[in-house]
Amino acid sequence: MDKFRMIFQFLQSNQESFMNGICGIMALASAQMYSAFDFNCPCLPYYNLAYGLGILLVPPLILFLLGFVLNNNVSMLAEEWRRPQGQRGKDPAVLRYMFCSMAQRAMIAPVVWVSVTLLDGKCITCAFCTSVPVGTLGNASHPGLSQGEMKQVLARIPCKEIYDGQELIANEVAIRYLNCISQALGWCFVLLMTTLAFLVRSLRPCFTQAAFLKSRYWCHYIDIERKLFDETCAEHARSFAKVCIQQFFEGMSTDLAAAHCHPPRKAPADVGEAAEKLLGITDRGTMNTALKSWHRCKPPLQLHPPTLPSGNGWAGEGQPPTHPPAPRREMATYYSRV
Repeated sequence: MDKFRMIFQFLQSNQESFMNGICGIMALASAQMYSAFDFNCPCLPYYNLAYGLGILLVPPLILFLLGFVLNNNVSMLAEEWRRPQGQRGKDPAVLRYMFCSMAQRAMIAPVVWVSVTLLDGKCITCAFCTSVPVGTLGNASHPGLSQGEMKQVLARIPCKEIYDGQELIANEVAIRYLNCISQALGWCFVLLMTTLAFLVRSLRPCFTQAAFLKSRYWCHYIDIERKLFDETCAEHARSFAKVCIQQFFEGMSTDLAAAHCHPPRKAPADVGEAAEKLLGITDRGTMNTALKSWHRCKPPLQLHPPTLPSGNGWAGEGQPPTHPPAPRREMATYYSRV
């Protein structure tokens, strides 16, 4: 269990590198999936286009959504976007930075799929075989074929075993023509994506460096704040459960002592430490109020210097306190608000 915990902590501390590795694995997996995919063109008019474009566009959309699903920051972005305004305003620039960072990683696998598909040429050949220029590449004056029948013959170009229009246009000529167009589109797409990636990486910090640093800082802050809040809640729940169980057994021990005239045992020291970690929140209703308050109105991002206690051996002993201690009624009101 300790080994798994160490691995989980390592992945949390290196989350960005881990996500880049996941995106790279997804990109390689998308290329492998396409090579293992059995492409079967229907070779029918009006079906070829839907099938070819579907294979070209639908899997990249699925991979793009999977890239978001595998990113842990999606829930953080949704929570930050949907939470009430409260005492802390929401910065749209931080939300845009979070979304753009996730979108850049999620785009890697779809880009690889589209690039491999275009360079292979099967999808474009299947989708646009009925648009082959017969007048340029074949015999447009073929007698006895209407426009619909000609499309029926051209739709069978990707299926060599059933193609019967060699006198209209040679099968090899049409396939080479469509593959040439598809590969040209593929290399243009790769060049475009590479250029966009270069511009995003190199030119964006040059124009908006201050805004970029500010958005990145608060994005990291939101992520770390959520993790620390979850850890604090887990620690509080552990302490609450420990004290609750100890009080239950103390009650049972008191009842048994009253019945058998045995003195009850003293509470262990670790239970006292657990009680100190509860920070005054010692019942279910107060805890629910605190969690609801955290969601509705998170504390403003403005820290106040802590006041040092006096008169009990701490710094400042013997000096008059700078701030008078809060009355018990005000402290009770504070905890009820939390």
